[in-house]
Amino acid sequence: MNDMTPIAKTTIKDWESDQEVRWCPGCGDYAILKAVQRTMPELGVDPAKTVFVSGIGCSSRFPYYMETYGFHTIHGRAPAIATGVKLANPELDVWIITGDGDALSIGGNHTMHILRRNLDCQILLFNNEIYGLTKGQYSPTSRVGTRSPSTPFGSVDRPASPCSFALGSGARFIARGIDVHKNLPAVLKAAHAHQGASFVEIYQNCIVYNDEVFANFTEKAKAAVNQIWLENGQPMLFANGTLGLKLNVTDLRLEIVNVENGDWQAAGVIVHDQTNKGIAQMLIEMEVEQGFPVALGVIYNHPRPTFERAVVEQNRAAAEGKKPDLQKLVAKGQTWQVDKQPHEI
Repeated sequence: MNDMTPIAKTTIKDWESDQEVRWCPGCGDYAILKAVQRTMPELGVDPAKTVFVSGIGCSSRFPYYMETYGFHTIHGRAPAIATGVKLANPELDVWIITGDGDALSIGGNHTMHILRRNLDCQILLFNNEIYGLTKGQYSPTSRVGTRSPSTPFGSVDRPASPCSFALGSGARFIARGIDVHKNLPAVLKAAHAHQGASFVEIYQNCIVYNDEVFANFTEKAKAAVNQIWLENGQPMLFANGTLGLKLNVTDLRLEIVNVENGDWQAAGVIVHDQTNKGIAQMLIEMEVEQGFPVALGVIYNHPRPTFERAVVEQNRAAAEGKKPDLQKLVAKGQTWQVDKQPHEI
C-alpha cells in the first residue's frame, strides 16, 4: 500500500475500462474482476496512480479491463516489470495479476525474488490448477492423477502449494480467497493495507478445463464444515462455531475439537495470531482430504521494511553532498584523450 493523498471519491464506473471483457462464460475471473473493481473505490486511491501488471494466461487479460495504467507483459515476468515500475515511481500503487502456471512455473524464480525483496505491491494469484489459455494442460498446482492433454494417463507430479511457496520465499503477507465469495473484497483490502509484498491466492474455477475442482469446500452444502475464515485475534472456529482448531503442543500440529455451547476456551481452541509463522504454515497445509477445513482470509501478516524504500534511501544517501557532473563521470576510470590527428590517406 502507498501513503497517497486521498482523492475525490470514485465509483466502480471510474475503474471499468471500455474494453469488452472476454473470458469463457462462467469463468471465475469475472467474479474476481468485479470484486477488485468494487473494492478500489473503497481504498480511496487514484486510478491515475494505479498500475496493473500481468504475465501470460487467462487471468493476464486483467489490465485491459481496469481503467488504470497497465502492462500485459511476458510469461512469468510480471514481477520483474512491476519491480521496475515501483522503483521508477515508488508512489504508484502496483498490482500484479498472475496464475498458477505463470507465477509458479516459468515465473517461479521471479515470484520468489519479489517476495523475498518485499516490494510494496499486491500479488493476486488466480489458482485454477490447470493451464486454461493453452487448452487444459496440467499446471504446477494440478493434483496427482489430473488427466489432461499433457498427462493423458494422469499427472504423477506432486502439486506445489502457492501459499507454502510464498511463505518459504519470505513473504510477509499471505492470504486466500475464493472467486465468488463475499469475503474476497475484505481480503483485498487487507492486502492493500499491508506495507510490502502482499500475496493472495484466489481459488478460481475454470469451467471448461477443470470445472468444480474446488467443489469439496466451495459448494454451499460443504462450505461451513470445509472452510475456516480466519480473523486476527479471534478464535479459530468453523462449522457455525461448533468446531475449532486446537494446537497439540506435544506433536506440534493442529487438530479439530468439538465446541460445546460456544465455550471455545474450554475446548482449547486457539486464537488467530497473524504474526505467528509456525501456525501459518500449519494452516496453509490443512486439506479437506485430511479431514481439515481450508484456511481462508489473512493467514500471515508480519510487516518489515520494503525493498523500494531501502533503494530510495540508499540512493539518497549516496547522492548526498554531491553535484552532478556528466563530464567527470564519462572521464572516470580507464579513459584517455587522443591529441594526435589521424594520418591522411
